[in-house]
Amino acid sequence: MNRALVAAAAASVAIGGGAYFLHRPRPQPVEVSTPPPAPRIVPKKVEPPAPVVTARPAETDRKGPAPKAPAAPPAPAAPAAPTLATLQLESDVPGASVFIDRQFVGTTPLSLDKLEPGARRVQLTATGFDSVQKTIDLTPGPNSISIRIKEVSLNAKAGVVHKHGVGSCDGTLTATLDGLRYDTSNKGDAFTLPYAQVETFVVDYLQKNLRVRQRGGKTWNFTDRNDNADALFVFHREVEAARKKLAEGYARAQ
Repeated sequence: MNRALVAAAAASVAIGGGAYFLHRPRPQPVEVSTPPPAPRIVPKKVEPPAPVVTARPAETDRKGPAPKAPAAPPAPAAPAAPTLATLQLESDVPGASVFIDRQFVGTTPLSLDKLEPGARRVQLTATGFDSVQKTIDLTPGPNSISIRIKEVSLNAKAGVVHKHGVGSCDGTLTATLDGLRYDTSNKGDAFTLPYAQVETFVVDYLQKNLRVRQRGGKTWNFTDRNDNADALFVFHREVEAARKKLAEGYARAQ
């Protein structure tokens, strides 16, 4: 019974509610104002900035400044100029005695040091040879010379008078390694004779006469201009000594 009542009541309510919704007044539509559209903003076209062209850096700019060359080391101080002289002396005859300004200093080959620069008189002597004398000029620092003992030179002169059969003529008699020469104002008596053409070359000390005879030719008799037999004798000796050395193979002096 109760269940029937409840169901009937529920149905009544449902029917009443539905009738209310069907017959209720409709609400008036509310006009809603639509706001005007917002103005369209067109963005201004902005030109892109022109590209900035940068010059290509030079090779040195890219790599940075060139490295500085290392400073050159300071030049060594120049050595002081020598004030004394050294001498290296040789000869073609080993063991020759050496005298400098008449003082014995040793035998060849010879090395000397701490010598004062300047002109020096050097003499070499060796057994079986004539002594040789030379003047040398020592300069500060090293000096080297070679003196030949087996060397011959000749330049002898004598003022003479040539005695003719009648009269005489005055002149100069000269001897070199090549021969004899007589220079005089009397051209007929002047001569130049190589030793191969000299047949006679003798001195008479007592007569103060020097005779020269050309092979197959003329003869000249000379006296000293000052009537000095010694001058003729020395001239003759020098010539004969030089001719002998040439025959023995001595070298001619340069």
